[in-house]
Amino acid sequence: MSAAALILALLGLAVAAYLAARARAAAFAGRTFANAADRISSIHSRPAYHGWYVALWALVPALILVLAWSVVGESIVADRTIASLPAESQPQTTLDRQAFLTEVRGVVSGQLAGAFNPAADAAVPIYRSIKTQWSLVIAGLAALLAVSGGGFGWLRVRPHFRARPRVERFIMIVLILSSLVAILTTFGIVLSLIYESVEFFRRVSPIEFLFGTNWSPQTAIRADQVGSSGAFGAVPLFWGTIFIGAIIAMIVAIPLGLMSAIYLTQYAKPKARKIMKPMLEVLAGVPTVVYGYFAALTVAPAVREFALSIGISNASSESALAAGVVMGIMIIPFVSSMADDSITAVPAAMRDGSLAMGATTSETIKRVLIPAALPGIVGGVLLAVSRAIGETMIVVMAAGLAANLTANPFQSVTTVTAQIVQLLTGDQEFDSAKTLSAFALGLVLFAVTLCLNIYALAVVKRYREAYE
Repeated sequence: MSAAALILALLGLAVAAYLAARARAAAFAGRTFANAADRISSIHSRPAYHGWYVALWALVPALILVLAWSVVGESIVADRTIASLPAESQPQTTLDRQAFLTEVRGVVSGQLAGAFNPAADAAVPIYRSIKTQWSLVIAGLAALLAVSGGGFGWLRVRPHFRARPRVERFIMIVLILSSLVAILTTFGIVLSLIYESVEFFRRVSPIEFLFGTNWSPQTAIRADQVGSSGAFGAVPLFWGTIFIGAIIAMIVAIPLGLMSAIYLTQYAKPKARKIMKPMLEVLAGVPTVVYGYFAALTVAPAVREFALSIGISNASSESALAAGVVMGIMIIPFVSSMADDSITAVPAAMRDGSLAMGATTSETIKRVLIPAALPGIVGGVLLAVSRAIGETMIVVMAAGLAANLTANPFQSVTTVTAQIVQLLTGDQEFDSAKTLSAFALGLVLFAVTLCLNIYALAVVKRYREAYE
């Protein structure tokens, strides 16, 4: 029996346990007490909580067993299969073992008509037999746990049994574990970045990395070249990230996003707002690779033709301007939504008072609404900047991979994220400074993005405290 079928069977048993326990609790209460007032005052938990309590006892222990088997079951079956083979047929190295088991599993699943290795062909019936035996054992144990757990819960169904606190405690534990998974994942990411970055900085000076202006890690191939060639100066990458994500993209996104928010909140009719606001926010759901294609095939050639028309002969077909413009269009919804919420949250009395004093709508917006909503707008801009500097596909497809330290928007530049993709793509040795530099870049990017997000949230929090 497959794990999916077993889980479905356990869910069916849990539903049956829930219905039976709920019916028993309801019947027990109705049989014990004469009127509804006494029944409500004397029963601690509703019948539904009793049902959930028994269902959880029937489901959770068996489900933990099934999930644990789904994690370790394949390795157990594989070990027993190989151990059952004659010594001369057993794979000797780890690579041989992986290839052997891949063939066996392919034949068992039907993906391969037959194995290339005769020993793997002979191991197929052994593998299938062992897997069937263990599947039956796990299914039997899961059924036993489900019945035992359901019976334990069933015996505790009483009028004064505190089923609700126990069910709510279980839900609280699930919520805490979910939060811990997210927190531990973040810690794991940070620790892995720090560990690999420390390995990198043992080979390359942090001063060279943070302040050097030459980025060509492909030239530092041998160990004696690392640290002496000056190939890991990341300033061009930092500048390209700022130039595209924090300057050009923001020049596009801030005016368009802010003016869109002003129009939708102050000038647009309700019907127009109902149509235009969802259409504007659709931009946030477009995949970034689609923006990359649009930038590479449409915007970049148009930018180059424009540069040539005004006499710039060295304009590149991949430029910072093309990537920045498309990135700015992509993050317009971030700026617009935060500005919309901030302007809408300004008390109506401030707007009405300004209009009552004789100010026009435009003067009210400039002198009252925008200053009052400025903290929220700034928070939205900072969040948009952190989103922009982490973008990859648009830069790879429209800005190129050349680490140029230039302020010319018509030249090709690159960013931190684009270089991380290039450094970790293909067959790489993870003990080389070239590959380890990707982790150092990731650590710097993580730190900058984290600081921007913390500052933006602090600004938004201050704004909410002022107007809620």
